[in-house]
Amino acid sequence: MAKNSSDAFTGLEAAIVLIAFVVVAAVFAYVILGAGFFTTQKAQETVYKSVEQSTTNLQLIGNVYGLASDPSSGIDEIKFSIGLAPGAQAVDLTKLKIVFSTPETSPVILPLGDTATITTFTAKDAGAGSSLYFMTPNQQIEIDFIVKPVPKNTQVTLEIRPAVGAALPFSKTTPATITNTSVLS
Repeated sequence: MAKNSSDAFTGLEAAIVLIAFVVVAAVFAYVILGAGFFTTQKAQETVYKSVEQSTTNLQLIGNVYGLASDPSSGIDEIKFSIGLAPGAQAVDLTKLKIVFSTPETSPVILPLGDTATITTFTAKDAGAGSSLYFMTPNQQIEIDFIVKPVPKNTQVTLEIRPAVGAALPFSKTTPATITNTSVLS
């Protein structure tokens, strides 16, 4: 009796086909895992960017002052200091906008300028008094701008809008008695 020798080759062929399937499955799994890791990394970047956009990097430091060249007319200049929140990134002041309004006036959007006017604000280093265009951590910046005279007991609404991050809104009220330099409460 002669045995058929093709049985051995059938087993070998089956093993080769099985190995080929395992190799293809491994390559496919590697590609899927790589795509998954890439997607996870992009999702993590999106979360970090969202957190950066939703939190404010700025904080008000100290009081808001109203200056009056003629106290009987009202406050015609506003000064206050800002700084960066702990851990915040540096801020480009040329992209910063300040929105000023009162109940009697429409909101005015003020960009950075070289001199304080009704249409621009200045940013100076609180210690040195020199003009700045970039705010770094641990730095205090003095903001100054001119407004149309604001009478006594009037609410003043300010919003500081950086290019990145949430705006910093706050409201203050002019005092009942206006002097040349008044603290807005």
